[in-house]
Amino acid sequence: MLTTRGFANLAEEVTVRCRKLASFSEDAGSTKRTFLSPPMRDCHAEVSSWMKALSMTVSVDAVGNLRGFYPGTSPGAPRILVGSHLDTVPNAGAFDGILGVVLAVGLVESLADRKLPFGIEVIGFSEEEGVRFDVPFIGSRALVGQIDQELLDHKDGDGISVRKAIQDFGLNPNEISRAAFGDDVLAYIEFHIEQGPVLEHLGRPLGVVEAIVGQNRLEFTFSGQANHAGTTPMNLRHDALAAAAEWILAVENLAQRTPGIVSTVGFLEAKPGATNVIAGEARAMLDIRHASDGARTEALDELIRQADSIAARRGVTLRWRTLLAQHAVAMDPFLVAQIGQAIQKAGCEPHRMASGAGHDAMILAEKIPAAMIFLRTPGGISHDPLESVYLEDVAKALECGLHLLTQLAASREFLGRTCRA
Repeated sequence: MLTTRGFANLAEEVTVRCRKLASFSEDAGSTKRTFLSPPMRDCHAEVSSWMKALSMTVSVDAVGNLRGFYPGTSPGAPRILVGSHLDTVPNAGAFDGILGVVLAVGLVESLADRKLPFGIEVIGFSEEEGVRFDVPFIGSRALVGQIDQELLDHKDGDGISVRKAIQDFGLNPNEISRAAFGDDVLAYIEFHIEQGPVLEHLGRPLGVVEAIVGQNRLEFTFSGQANHAGTTPMNLRHDALAAAAEWILAVENLAQRTPGIVSTVGFLEAKPGATNVIAGEARAMLDIRHASDGARTEALDELIRQADSIAARRGVTLRWRTLLAQHAVAMDPFLVAQIGQAIQKAGCEPHRMASGAGHDAMILAEKIPAAMIFLRTPGGISHDPLESVYLEDVAKALECGLHLLTQLAASREFLGRTCRA
């Protein structure tokens, strides 16, 4: 086991590496790295070099997930997956997702060539945020066999399909089925910043995620009539943007009066997009979340009814489509308990909590036991360049992770598990 100084040094290496990856960006002066964009190649090369230095076998699967394998004590040993995502939102911070991948590599380094009764596969998912194609979790969906032809045909803003993006990156979409994990996988573990203020408010460095709230993402398109802004009387307008704006306020109002609901319209596009032209079309993206699937569905139905009503009253038409419908997901109770013990061994008091953000763990939990460890987020700030971590929290996360690996390696119950695929 590393000393306190050893964990601190490794934590510093992890944070430096995260900031290095933040420099690989589509935009100058800020961090943006979307699904299979050119800077993802640089990101892969950098992380691969760290993996290879630890004698890990490195590969990239057909959806662009970076995978590094550290073998167990015997060739036929099962494996656990540890990782997170390497893509980012626009104008991102350095730690959302990326910390989970770099920290996983750090855990392998902390083993100092020691082998466990299971192998460790570190995964850097190619896509989790859903920025480029408005569809999240493409990377982890491939591991559970959820990439279908409809998703492959989905196009980004430049008219490039997911299939074409994969081909342009030098990968073969016909080999996506090979990305799915086999029956030798015991569990998935993900370290991630909390992206909220709870742990900081409680003064806790680490948290144990018990469940991930369910979420829906939908696209609403209001269609009216584009017209001259100066010659069209107010009572004769069919303003799509005004209809969308009224509905956005209704979204906010419903969330404010419904306990536990959080709903956001984080994207709005008006066409033709000229100052002196009444908008003929407005496209809005809705994100709605709640720990209760029933409560979330009820709220979503109400928002659809209000959108229909507003559109009818304003003389515009409405169409909508679902981009994501993800139910609430419980984390594996055995792993949750083991993580709690590992956090205590690291000298911290664990806090059990739900995640308001979606994560790759919720996708993989459909097939294998999954669990998450949260790190405190200073100021609760994420999806912003000010996103940060405390160095001492990263050190505690590494120590917790090493305790967890040791516990699982000694657990007959864990080693006797089989994949539910």
